Amino acid sequence: MKIKEITQNEIPTLLELIKELAKYEKLLDQVSANEESLTQWIIHEKKANALLLEYNHSIVGFVLYFNNFSTFLGKPGIYLEDLYIKEDYRNKGFGKQVFKYLANECIQQGYGRLEWSVLNRNEPSIQFYQKLGAIPMNEWTTYRLTEEELIKLI
Repeated sequence: MKIKEITQNEIPTLLELIKELAKYEKLLDQVSANEESLTQWIIHEKKANALLLEYNHSIVGFVLYFNNFSTFLGKPGIYLEDLYIKEDYRNKGFGKQVFKYLANECIQQGYGRLEWSVLNRNEPSIQFYQKLGAIPMNEWTTYRLTEEELIKLI
């Protein structure tokens, strides 16, 4: 498998994969991303990094991540927003290759950690992460303010 940084011409492919992921997670109704927003924030503004996973000249998945920062470590890290591999290509070691790639990025950049979230009902992913040695942060609960709540807040 080849891991490559996305180009502007590949944004439509990324959007298609995002919709596949959302369908898999039963969250397709929540997708409002479009080619313009992805191009603006990933390609032009560089607020996130997107990688495409290629196998035998076919795109089989994607990775989207961005930097975060730990006040306790005093170092940046990587937050893995999404890792998606098409169903026919799972259990072939591609996910582990992605984590090796991101781990290398963290080490090379001097970052303190790699973090991500997983849906509690996504048992196959949870088992995979535990095999990697990942530790669930059970004492923390993720909270979110979405656009509507953000507008109300100001």
